[in-house]
Amino acid sequence: MSRRPRGLRPDERELWQRIVASAQPLHPAHPSAARPSAAEPAAPHQVPQVDAPKNRPRPEVQDFRIGQSAPDLAFRMDLAPSVADRLAAAPVRMDHKAHRNMTRGRLEPEARIDLHGMTLAEAHPELIHFIVRSHAAGRRLVLVITGKGRRGPDSGPIPQRQGVLRHQVPHWLHLPPLGALVLQVAPAHLKHGGAGAYYVYLRRR
Repeated sequence: MSRRPRGLRPDERELWQRIVASAQPLHPAHPSAARPSAAEPAAPHQVPQVDAPKNRPRPEVQDFRIGQSAPDLAFRMDLAPSVADRLAAAPVRMDHKAHRNMTRGRLEPEARIDLHGMTLAEAHPELIHFIVRSHAAGRRLVLVITGKGRRGPDSGPIPQRQGVLRHQVPHWLHLPPLGALVLQVAPAHLKHGGAGAYYVYLRRR
């Protein structure tokens, strides 16, 4: 059988009360929970009561779209050089004086084709037929109109180029079968369409 704990004698209880009254807490700002004295032991299996949380109204969350607060910038990040920069960096294969007069709009194109509004599948064969016929006719300077294009919705991480034909036509002019007929490609002067058209200088027959 377990022995029952002995209670405190009156002199022991008086001594304990003196010790408690003279003791100073180590953390006055954060007093710890009062410990029950030996004379008043805590009731066994006593569970502290916690107030039930009050039903607080939840804040209303309006519908939102990611990036709706970001400013709508007119430009997009594009690490690739523009078509005009690539053509300007290309070596001049034609006569330098004729090239200077051409880029300044002083030479009048002998023929022109308008690809504006066509799809890639429609524009490619039309461009091939036009360049081949112009070269067979002995023409030297022709104008290819592509249009500047419209900027579509750019909601993804990869920027989309503005004007598919404007970026694709210079590649077609340097690839077979047109690469053997074309001597020089340059952006047109403002009087001939500016950034929405190209000068195409053909080789001699």
